[in-house]
Amino acid sequence: MLRSYLPALIMLAISVANAIFMVVLSTVLSPGGRTKVKSAPYESGMDPLGGTRERFSVKFYMVAILFIVFDVETVFLLPWAVSLRPLGWEGFASAMIFIFILTVGLVYEWKKGALEWD
Repeated sequence: MLRSYLPALIMLAISVANAIFMVVLSTVLSPGGRTKVKSAPYESGMDPLGGTRERFSVKFYMVAILFIVFDVETVFLLPWAVSLRPLGWEGFASAMIFIFILTVGLVYEWKKGALEWD
């Protein structure tokens, strides 16, 4: 029985060895430390402020999650729109329930202030 898993185990071993090799290689070959070029202003001409590990506001993540939710809604509604005729009224009603639930969620988030940037 172990013979059937042998190709998967070989592939796993090669993948782990490749990952370790890539990390070691990037550590050895990469130049370290701050240089004048790394500390220079961005292409826009603005001086970099603070470090790169700054925390983002929770509102940023809320808007990102809302974007993903409504993007997924579009992914589900496009096939529905293409096949609307064969689905009939039952398919239309199910899509309207889906849109209604998402609309209620959007109104709730709007009232909570998740879409306001302060």
